[in-house]
Amino acid sequence: MTDLYRSQRAMRNMRQAAMQRGVVAILDVGTWKVACLILRFDGPERFRADDGVSSMAGQSSFRVIGAATTRSRGVRFGEIDAMQETERAIRTAVQGAQKMANVRVDHVIACFSGAEPRSYGLSGAIELQDTTVTEPDIGRVMSVCDVPDYGEGREVLHAQPVNFALDHRAGLSDPRGMIGHRLAVDMHMLTVDRSAIQNLIHCVKRCDLELAGIASSAYSSGIAAMVEDEQELGGACIDLGGGATGISVFLKKHMIYADAVRMGGEHVTTDISKGLQVSMAAAERIKTVHGGAMATGMDDRDMIEIGGDTGDWDHDRRAVSRAEVIGIMRPRIEEILEEVRERLDAAGFEHLPSQQIVLTGGGSQIPGLEGLASRILGQQVRLGRPLRVQGLPQAATGPAFASAVGLCLFATRPQDEWWDFDIPAEGYPARSIRRAMKWFKDNW
Repeated sequence: MTDLYRSQRAMRNMRQAAMQRGVVAILDVGTWKVACLILRFDGPERFRADDGVSSMAGQSSFRVIGAATTRSRGVRFGEIDAMQETERAIRTAVQGAQKMANVRVDHVIACFSGAEPRSYGLSGAIELQDTTVTEPDIGRVMSVCDVPDYGEGREVLHAQPVNFALDHRAGLSDPRGMIGHRLAVDMHMLTVDRSAIQNLIHCVKRCDLELAGIASSAYSSGIAAMVEDEQELGGACIDLGGGATGISVFLKKHMIYADAVRMGGEHVTTDISKGLQVSMAAAERIKTVHGGAMATGMDDRDMIEIGGDTGDWDHDRRAVSRAEVIGIMRPRIEEILEEVRERLDAAGFEHLPSQQIVLTGGGSQIPGLEGLASRILGQQVRLGRPLRVQGLPQAATGPAFASAVGLCLFATRPQDEWWDFDIPAEGYPARSIRRAMKWFKDNW
């Protein structure tokens, strides 16, 4: 815990140093693609008091000056599976972005999916020594939070204060300077598999780069694809990636729950490949051009030339109806959405004031997915595209780049984490996420 605390603070310092130099790279390591964006900052960070609790929560104007993507290799279920292949893919993406930007970058901020994330709700309370809340008081109340025993082989990826209460007033975002006697805090802590983080850090170092920050893809996709009202009133972001589907729940502009399903668009492609007996490349083309989630009467008559290069004329000249392709794709899509529904139910999603669900990620572009998701997840479902970022190429504005764009926002406007404060790393018994959700329902 102490090592993690120090390493995260060191990353924060490297991020600040990179921003002062003017450029930093954003790296999205996914199962299907590796994307790299290079940001240039127009000036020093301008801190605003209403952006959060910590002095880290500043805002800086930036623009994208370089972007590159490459086919991901060596990544399965969002986790590194072959180190050399992933290193080669990262080098290709970073070098392409550097060439476009005509600058060299030394520091990257990375995000990844998978790694079996688990969410915990923590709480703590102290009596104030003085009647006015100061920043040391905030650090002190975080230090008494009941940190759970999250087990060996796990690391804390995010630990964010999501709510403060001063005496009988709850729902405070920044209690500094306010007068009271008893200060309480609710925090959300996200842990992931330690080996996934260590492999990513080692892979980035092998590319002669320094890691200046790390985040969950589910979190970064949520802050990019969800509008402000959805993050404020309560909503979930479903990031349908290639090898994993990320789930993040937001309330009061804070992430309060995150999880991942170890299935994604690549599994749909595999089903098409096996069902039609074609190569993965041909299956991906069929899914992208002709795929869908809801069949209509026209689809029985819409024939698709499969093609192939096996040398067997009859096999290579086959044609199937679009309805058959949808019949192969739909069961897997339903399975993914049912898994997502189970995770949301386990998190107590129904307790939120609003149950808006935003679908994003490359897999969300399947035609008819919105209607199918409405039947399984609930009525309030929409497709989300990432916010427009200055300088972003048109090719990188689609849902597949939600996590990369969200990582840009995370880099320039970081959410407060408990390692931004002087907090002793101590552990106490756990508090369940369901109790935390009930607390939110009762007090917000």
